[in-house]
Amino acid sequence: MNMKQKATAAFLSCLIAVSGASSLVNAADSEPETEPILVTGFEDKDVSKFSKRGDDDTSVIEASTEKPHSGDYCMAVTGRSEGWNGPSVSLAALGCEAGVPYVATAWVKAAWYNECKLSMQYTDADGEDHYVNLTKATSQGEWVQIPQAKFTFSEEWKNVQIYIEANDKAELYVDDFQLSTAPVYPIEQDIPGLKDVYGDYFKIGGAVTASELSNKSCQELVLKHYNSLTLGNELKPENMLDAKATREYYKESGDNTTPKVKLNGDAKYILNFCRDHNIPVRGHVLVWYSQTPRWFFTEDYTQDGDLVDKATMTNRMENYIKGVFEVLAEQYPDVDFYAWDVVNEALEDGGQPRAKGSYEEGNGSSAWVAIYGDNSFIEPAFKFARQYAPEGCKLYYNDYNEYMKVDAMLKLALDLKEKGYLDGLGLQSHLNVTNNATSEAFPTVGMYANALDQFCKSGLDIQITELDATYDHTVKDGEKLQADYYDGIMAAIAKHKDQISACVFWGTTDDQSWRGDRTPLLFDGKFKAKPAYYSITDGIEYTVTTGTTRQEIGQTTSKTTATETTASTGASTPGSSAGKGYDIAGDVNQDGNVTVSDAILLARIVAEDTSASVTDKGREMAELDGETGLTVDDLTALLKQLVGIK
Repeated sequence: MNMKQKATAAFLSCLIAVSGASSLVNAADSEPETEPILVTGFEDKDVSKFSKRGDDDTSVIEASTEKPHSGDYCMAVTGRSEGWNGPSVSLAALGCEAGVPYVATAWVKAAWYNECKLSMQYTDADGEDHYVNLTKATSQGEWVQIPQAKFTFSEEWKNVQIYIEANDKAELYVDDFQLSTAPVYPIEQDIPGLKDVYGDYFKIGGAVTASELSNKSCQELVLKHYNSLTLGNELKPENMLDAKATREYYKESGDNTTPKVKLNGDAKYILNFCRDHNIPVRGHVLVWYSQTPRWFFTEDYTQDGDLVDKATMTNRMENYIKGVFEVLAEQYPDVDFYAWDVVNEALEDGGQPRAKGSYEEGNGSSAWVAIYGDNSFIEPAFKFARQYAPEGCKLYYNDYNEYMKVDAMLKLALDLKEKGYLDGLGLQSHLNVTNNATSEAFPTVGMYANALDQFCKSGLDIQITELDATYDHTVKDGEKLQADYYDGIMAAIAKHKDQISACVFWGTTDDQSWRGDRTPLLFDGKFKAKPAYYSITDGIEYTVTTGTTRQEIGQTTSKTTATETTASTGASTPGSSAGKGYDIAGDVNQDGNVTVSDAILLARIVAEDTSASVTDKGREMAELDGETGLTVDDLTALLKQLVGIK
C-alpha cells in the first residue's frame, strides 16, 4: 500500500466513524454475522436429525465409514426406492424462522453419472405441496460439493424441509453438511430508484418468485426500484391448473372441456404484496408449450392418455383462459393486471412452429402443435383472451431470440392486431455479454438495436419482458463489459420510449437468477448495485415519486430525452454515462445529492482504484480544496462538508 492509499484508508476509517457506513467501505470488516444451524461431518455417528422421504421408502439412513469425504464417518443412504427418496431435514425442528435467509451445502457421492440435488419441500397456505430444486452437482462415484444454496421461506408455508435427492436410486453418501443463517444485507437506499430514473419513459419491472420475495431485503429492493412485477412461475399453467379438481369434475359430469383453475398459496403471496403496495402486474403466461402438463391435453386428464381432438382442445383452452381471468377478478379485483402474455415461445428460431411432442420430453416439443398440427391454436387463444381479459389489459405474443425472429414475429402479430386480438409484442431479451468465454457479445448491441428498430416501426406496442445479460467469469473485465453492454442496450430501448411501454428485468439479484452462474442482473447477491446499474442510470435527469407527486431531481425541469443516435455511439441517452451535469459541490457520483457514497467514490479515486468510474462533471464537483487534481485534501473537505465542519 503506497502513502496515498494509506492516507486514504485513514480517511475512510474516519468516514466510518462519522457515518456508520462501514458496510459500504470494507465488506471484509463488516460482513453480517451468521449463525450455524446444523453443521455436521457425522463424526459423532448421529444422523437422527435426518429422516426418510415417502411412506413407502425402504431406505436406511446410518453413519458409515465408507470412504468419507473428511474424518472417519459420513452418512449413508442405502436401499432407496426412488430417486427422490433421500435424507430430509425439518426446518421447523431446527428452529428456523420465516423471512430469514439461510444457506445450505453438502458433499455428496453417488454411483454412475448421478445428478445430486439439494431441494426444498413445503406446503403452501392452501395445503398444496411444492418441491423446488435449489442447487445440484453431478457425481460419478467421487465426492462432489453441492454448491451453496440460498433460500428463504414465507410465514404462510408449513412443513418446510430441505433434502438431498438424486436422479436414480443408487446408494447416496453425504458428508460435511452445513446449514446456517445467511448474511442479511440491507439495500442501498442512497441510490436512485430505477422506476424514478425511467419514470417518464416506461414502466420498470422485475420478476419474482414467492421464495425470493419472502426475503425482507428483496421486498425493499422491489419497492424502491420497480413499478411492475411479473410472477416468475406462479401464474404458469402447471401452477394454475388444479389436477385433482379437474379429474373429479370430469368423473362426476363427463365434461372433459372444463379444466379447473386455482391460485395456489405462492401466487396469492405475491399478489397480496402487489395489492398491498399498489404494484401493477404483468401476467405470464396463458398458453405455452412448456410448464404445461401433458394431462391437460389428454382425453381423460391422465398423463399417459390419448390426446384430444382439435375441437375439444379449443373448448378446453377457452374455459382455461376464462377460468384464469375469473379467479383473478374474484380474488384480486384491486390488482392492476395491465398486460398479459397470451402465447409464449411458439416459434423456433427459423420462424417455424415447434415440433410435435410434449413438455415432459424435454426437447422443446409442443403438445399444442401435436393436436393442431401447426400454430393455428394461437389465434383462438388471443380471441378468448380478448373476450375475458379485464378492460384496459393489453395482450402480447412473447418470445425469446427475438432478434432472430423479427419477420416471423411481426407477421404473426400484425395479423392478430388487424383482427383486434393483440396489442403488442413481448421481447424477452435474454442476452449474452460474452459468448463461449470470449468478449464477443451475442447478440451484439447493434444487432439488438436493429431488431428493436424494426419492431418499433410496426406500430405495435412493445414491451421488454425478461431482460438479463450474462457474462462468463473467466473473461477479463467481465463486469465492465457487462456495464458497457447494458449501457448500449438501454440506450437502444430508451430511444423508442414512445413505442415501448414496459421494461422488465427477469429477477432481482444475481444469486436468485435462473442464470445466476453468469451473474446477469443489476444487483449482486448482497443487494448491492453493480456497475451495470450505474451504467444505465448515470447521465439521466429524473424525478422521484413521493406519494402521488413526482419531485424533480437535478438542475432542469424535464428529463433528458433519448437522441436518435444508435445504441453503440455512447450518446447522451438513458443508458449512457455521458451527459450528466449536476453543479453541486461534492456530488462526485452525479446523482443530484451529496452523501457518504460520494465520499467513498472520491476515496477510491484518490487511492487510484482503476475500477472507480466517474464522469468529467463528477471530477469537477470533487475539486473542493481549490487546487487542481483530486487529492486527500479534497476528501478531507468533502468529509467536513458531510458532517458540517467549517
